[in-house]
Amino acid sequence: MGNTQAFSLTQGQHQLLRHLIERSRRGETPATLDRLCAELGLASRGSLHKQVKALVAAGLVEPMDGKQRGVRLRDAGIEEGTLPLLGRIAAGRPIDAIPGHDRVGIPTAMRPRGEGYALEVRGDSMREAGILDGDIVVIEVDRQARSGDIVVALIDGESATLKRLRSRGEWIELEAENPAHPTQRYAADRVQVQGVLCGLLRRYR
Repeated sequence: MGNTQAFSLTQGQHQLLRHLIERSRRGETPATLDRLCAELGLASRGSLHKQVKALVAAGLVEPMDGKQRGVRLRDAGIEEGTLPLLGRIAAGRPIDAIPGHDRVGIPTAMRPRGEGYALEVRGDSMREAGILDGDIVVIEVDRQARSGDIVVALIDGESATLKRLRSRGEWIELEAENPAHPTQRYAADRVQVQGVLCGLLRRYR
């Protein structure tokens, strides 16, 4: 189990893994690559094949028996632990992350390597990064944030927001992934990074 956490997945690989987990939870049968391309809106099977190979190498998926072009989750990819669900966070203007006492099940492949927590997203400013209103984001606390990471940023010790971090010397820019939302710019000492995005869950109602 622990070996799966040592792999750092790209955004495309993570999207594929999340899609396979969601299919499994809905009780759907394993999918062929052609079907996965259609469901994920991909024009090329070549790029999907590379993502599948990476997930196979990570021990998260395996080819379907007798169907070379199909893929399914390994059991290790869908086993769950839990993390505290600490409340809601804005993917728009900063709002307070509301402390809570709930816990949420997190598949092994999406769990942080060290300490972590989960938050429910409110707003649409990160939609072009695939983060939508109502999603649950998994945040890794112990990981060092780098410029370009999506982070939970605490501003002035009061309000938290989910944004892409850009370090500009004495300034920090918090970028949205939606052109309707402007970049927020703060002096570096006003922003405290409280964790880095490492996973995402979506409920289908």
